[in-house]
Amino acid sequence: MPTRTARTAWTGTLHQGSGQVELTSSGIGKYDVSFPERSADTANGTTSPEELLAAAHSSCYAMALSAQIANAGGVPDSLDITADVTLGLDPVGGFRITAVALKVRGRVHGIGADAFQAAAHAAKAGCPLSKALASVDHIALDTAAVAY
Repeated sequence: MPTRTARTAWTGTLHQGSGQVELTSSGIGKYDVSFPERSADTANGTTSPEELLAAAHSSCYAMALSAQIANAGGVPDSLDITADVTLGLDPVGGFRITAVALKVRGRVHGIGADAFQAAAHAAKAGCPLSKALASVDHIALDTAAVAY
C-alpha cells in the first residue's frame, strides 16, 4: 500500500512564527499555516492541520460510503460530505481535536433509506480516517439522502 508525504517548513515561535505545508506526494500545492489563524475563528487565507484533516476525513468517508452503498446493492448518484474538525483545549494541557462532525447528503438508487443509514454508519466505523481519530471524544454523523 502507498505512503503519502506532506512537508512543513516553519520559522519563528508558535505565536509569531509561520510556515508552509507542502503536499509533497501530489505536488499540487503549498499552503500557509500559522498558529494565530489556526486558533482564530477566521482563517485569513491560511490552512490548518484541522482543515487538512477535515479534507482527508471527508474524502476518505466518501470513498468508504460509496463502497458500503455498493455492498448493499445500491449506486450513489451523488454524495456530498462535509467534515467539521474542532480544535479545543486538552484538559491535561495543550490542545486536542475535540470533535468531528460528518454531514452527508446524497442521492442513491437501488437501496432504501434504512439501508442507506446502515451503509452510512458502517462507513463511519470502517473509514481509515475515522479509525485513526478513535481518540476523539465525539464523531457525529448527520445523514440525509434521497433513496430511490
